[in-house]
Amino acid sequence: MNKEATTTGWTVTRAQMIQLLNEDLAGEYQAIIAYTVYSQGLKGAAYTDVARELEAHAGEELAHAIKIAKQIDYLGGMPGVTPKPVKTSRDPVEMLRADLENERETIGRYRERIKQAEAMGEFALSETLRAIIVQEQEHEIDLASALGINVPLQKSPSNNKNGQCLQKKAAPLKTAPLL
Repeated sequence: MNKEATTTGWTVTRAQMIQLLNEDLAGEYQAIIAYTVYSQGLKGAAYTDVARELEAHAGEELAHAIKIAKQIDYLGGMPGVTPKPVKTSRDPVEMLRADLENERETIGRYRERIKQAEAMGEFALSETLRAIIVQEQEHEIDLASALGINVPLQKSPSNNKNGQCLQKKAAPLKTAPLL
């Protein structure tokens, strides 16, 4: 079976998919670090449950990283070891917004990756990514809830530079709702 995609618009080679998955893996590493740091940086009674939830998210992101690394290995590549930069802040709302934006970008990238994987005939990869998206969307819901906002509309990275949200940000919270 030819391992190169032939579908118009989503054509990627095996080597390109490995590169793209390594970029995704760097994002998962970023999420592990961010959730770990943020879960310990949130202070006060209002954030106790939020911090606990972020700890759980860190573990889930590690599981995602392992799944992505396995797919990279399956495709004949070597999983990368460098995370994307992590935004740090002492402001709890800023931390949660950074996490929310990272989740939104990740979901957009994985939606593209699913189409690319299916165009290559790599259906197990697309199913693996679908399972990851389910948890990433749960993280989005948790973070939006903690911020007291609705989950922002999803933007595809191909339709918007780096999948960045162009929506107006919500006003800062005085206290954090519990997750």
